[in-house]
Amino acid sequence: MSTFSAVVKDRSKADASFDLTGLLLLIPPPLFWAGNFVIGRAMHNDIPPMALSFWRWLIAFVVLLPFALRPMRRDLQKYWNYRWRVLSISLAGVVSFNSLVYLGLQSTTAANGLLLNSFTPILIIVFAAIFYRQRLGLTQSGGLVLSFAGVLTIVLQGDWSRLASLSFTHGDLMVFCAMVSWALYTLWLRGVPADINRIGLMGIQILLALLVLAPLYAYEREFVSPQIWTLQSITALAYLGIFPSVFAYVLYNIAVKRVGASKAGLSIHLIPVFGVVLAVLFLNEKVHGYHAVGMVAILAGVACAAGNWKWPKSQLP
Repeated sequence: MSTFSAVVKDRSKADASFDLTGLLLLIPPPLFWAGNFVIGRAMHNDIPPMALSFWRWLIAFVVLLPFALRPMRRDLQKYWNYRWRVLSISLAGVVSFNSLVYLGLQSTTAANGLLLNSFTPILIIVFAAIFYRQRLGLTQSGGLVLSFAGVLTIVLQGDWSRLASLSFTHGDLMVFCAMVSWALYTLWLRGVPADINRIGLMGIQILLALLVLAPLYAYEREFVSPQIWTLQSITALAYLGIFPSVFAYVLYNIAVKRVGASKAGLSIHLIPVFGVVLAVLFLNEKVHGYHAVGMVAILAGVACAAGNWKWPKSQLP
């Protein structure tokens, strides 16, 4: 998903000039992040959720460690000084988010999960208003209502009569909870001092997450469902551990430095576009009319709610 836009170190470096290379760099990250949802759904019978999350981040940690080890050592004291903040973002952004996504994809489609992901910017704004006292104008409030209506359209599968009986799809609710975790992660990440190296921070987040995921994975393997080791499952785990976990992050941050955070952030909305196409091609999923209606409502609501929205300087990373 996701969605690493909150780790941008300096939003003031936006380049107003046209940068074709920078814009092209923004295409792979949402494609890789969309693949995370599609593979999570495709492998739900072979790789249980905790196994998928554990092995993904173990591979990512091994790939990232050569680049993260030095800043991790240098910032060790800073991690301790901000230990509760670092622990919180690790639990929310790595453990909870990914585990809930994979749990949700056991019973919902990749298309639904991807479209629900588009609601994340709205959740960030809502939580900012609640916990950081950001003011919502009339336009922003209208955008929130419109986006929420779009989400309900998707989770109710276009049948609003389900609202009366509260017959929401279990998987959709799990994915929605994952989006809540990511929104909290984004806000909490803003409280990490800018002088802490972000690659090292990512390394320590993954390390802490692995300490939590390891016993959950062991319990799942022993008492719930063992993992089926095949060439396909190994390839899927290698993809998840390398492309959406490392390459997407690196390419996205390079692009942010070239074109600026505002332009780069718009690329996040390519995730459901790429994802739905991949789901149709590789999972034979069908796109229904309620998907289109919900997606349009979510994006329109995001555009309204994000209009003229400004973070206070104290909340900028």
